[in-house]
Amino acid sequence: MRRSNRTRIAHLPYITQEWLNLAVRWLHVFAGIMWIGQTYFFTWLDHRLTLEGQVWMVHSGGFYIVDKQKAPELRQQKLHWFKWEAALTWMSGFLLFWIVYYAGHIMVDDSVMAMSPRSAAFLSMGLLVAAWLVYDLMMISPLGRHLTAAAVVGYVLLVAAIYGFTHLFSARAAYMQIGATLGTLMAANVWIRILPAQRQLIAATKEGRAPDMRLAEIAKLRSKQNTFMVVPVVFIMISNHFPVATYGNQYNWLILAALVLVGWAAAAIIRTR
Repeated sequence: MRRSNRTRIAHLPYITQEWLNLAVRWLHVFAGIMWIGQTYFFTWLDHRLTLEGQVWMVHSGGFYIVDKQKAPELRQQKLHWFKWEAALTWMSGFLLFWIVYYAGHIMVDDSVMAMSPRSAAFLSMGLLVAAWLVYDLMMISPLGRHLTAAAVVGYVLLVAAIYGFTHLFSARAAYMQIGATLGTLMAANVWIRILPAQRQLIAATKEGRAPDMRLAEIAKLRSKQNTFMVVPVVFIMISNHFPVATYGNQYNWLILAALVLVGWAAAAIIRTR
């Protein structure tokens, strides 16, 4: 490929690229730990409060008694928001995807499909946007009110995406494209559905209006779905270290499709512990 077609990142000295890769990866993993840890904690807490009404906990040297408001009410204390972890995780993840796959020119495998690295990068980004539109439209449609049916349809669409990506991109990039897709859905859930719903609930309370608790249910459902999506995402993150068993296998799309179900089953168990 001509030098003029290379990205600026590709021109950096190798040691600089290594440090940039390491720094962004470190940030991405740590931000993800904070975001997903909080998500799992709050979904677990909501489940326990539904069963018990009040939860007594101990951590380190502190003892805590937690209950849940039936409806939002104003308090004098500072309201704590948990939002920047999601944004930081997605932004660092996308930057890492760009550095390693787009700028690294490893999205393409000519034996799978011949295309330029630039075309592959634009196609990848377009598919991320399309995935959110399809998922969100499905969840706000009548189908979204039937959770089991929505889960089945969502899984079928995800398997179709896995199969399709393995026939568009290199095997390694196809796995990462699925991970980026699920990560994008999770972050968009937070910023497009969960946070706006929370703001509307708080605004109604401040104005003395009865809050629409359906918004709380929407936010709760999207947060719950995030706890299921993240387990396959973590598997995809570590699959790079096991190419023979995962993306390099001739049945790579079937392996990932099966392990998505394993991940969802694990998430269901974790949420009820």
